[in-house]
Amino acid sequence: MTTPTAPRLEEITPKNLKDALGIRVRPDQEFAVEPVVNSLAEAYVHPGVALPRLILDGDRAVGFLMAFLDIDWHGDGGSVVRSGLWRLNIAAGEQGKGYGRFAVESVAAELRRRGTKELYVTWHPGAHGPENFYLRLGFRRTGETAEAETVGVLPLT
Repeated sequence: MTTPTAPRLEEITPKNLKDALGIRVRPDQEFAVEPVVNSLAEAYVHPGVALPRLILDGDRAVGFLMAFLDIDWHGDGGSVVRSGLWRLNIAAGEQGKGYGRFAVESVAAELRRRGTKELYVTWHPGAHGPENFYLRLGFRRTGETAEAETVGVLPLT
């Protein structure tokens, strides 16, 4: 009999890098999220802004997330500063098991701890995109787009 485990987040390290790079979404979802290797490259060039984490269940890598912290949303020197979920990749065979919800809740908890009042996310529209997932979690569309993606916000109060 196996003991149930709770999912957890881990920093990306040399020890788990290959596990992180092995996370693949379903082929019909690839249009909607960058591969983990691209996210890690972006995290490297955005230190202090990008917060990449591996999602584990026991010893099994089931997903990857990357939060963004206090970015200059409009690139104008800081008229709007936001934090949120930059990337979410749940492995194809692990979807529908609550790992995505765990990821969003984990980012929300971290942002609350930092005093942030809203969690932002963007998504590609499309039949196999994540829009319904985010809306079910309580995000609402802001009416904005960012690089042709829909912008959503989740109040954290």
